[in-house]
Amino acid sequence: MPKETAVYTHGHHESVLRSHTWRTAANSAAYLLGSLKPHMKILDIGCGPGTITADLAALVPEGHVTGVDQAAGILDQARATAAERGLTNVDFATADVHALDYPDDTFCVVHAHQVLQHVGDPVQALREMRRVTKPTGFIAVRDSDYAAMTWYPPSPDMDDWLDLYRRVARANGGEPDAGRRLKSWALEAGFDAADINSSSSTWCYATPEEIDWWSGLWADRTRASAYAERATESGHARPGQLEEVSEAWREWGKQPDAWFSVLHGEILCRKTDREGAAS
Repeated sequence: MPKETAVYTHGHHESVLRSHTWRTAANSAAYLLGSLKPHMKILDIGCGPGTITADLAALVPEGHVTGVDQAAGILDQARATAAERGLTNVDFATADVHALDYPDDTFCVVHAHQVLQHVGDPVQALREMRRVTKPTGFIAVRDSDYAAMTWYPPSPDMDDWLDLYRRVARANGGEPDAGRRLKSWALEAGFDAADINSSSSTWCYATPEEIDWWSGLWADRTRASAYAERATESGHARPGQLEEVSEAWREWGKQPDAWFSVLHGEILCRKTDREGAAS
């Protein structure tokens, strides 16, 4: 496939949206929030069902937020999310992060959460994000790192899940261990090292309610989502493996000492006149 394209591994099955609609600016973009000002104009790339987008719009009441996603079908849900919250300073459109249909120097902040792990050319995506950002503005990116996910108690079948997911994601043109690569990609995209603030944060699921929710959505996603279809059709999953992995998620989720942590890499880049070696 062309380098600029990639298949969104998860799709928008209910089990996926169960996770996406849980996300908020507080639990998914905390590293950015201190840089926001009420007047800012924000582009939220890969907005999905719009929960983070709506939060950002509420935080810039004198500004405006545009949420974009490559999948047009999910935007109706994003619009409904904004309408339910009574937000009037937000709009939504389809877009490809590799070639954004906006003029240079348009936005104060360009934000992307869990996007670069799914695109064919994350460096080109960062260049486009920088292009449409105003001078002195911010490019904010956060991505999980699958190889760094960790849990207890151990489970061989969940080890199989992690190995399988990473193979399927890479076959689709993505990079599931994107979190650790964000700084490197930003440097390659032309950002000066002095303009890149790198950090990390986690989602941690530990209470019985959190574990039940997290294990349940992955058990369902493993059997019924677009990821399940792609794992089977591509031949990466052997016969019966998805059922085994789904059941392993459910059994793990019943353990009283179950604990799961998702590591995310983050970059908050400032657009300045400095140029890196790759610009």
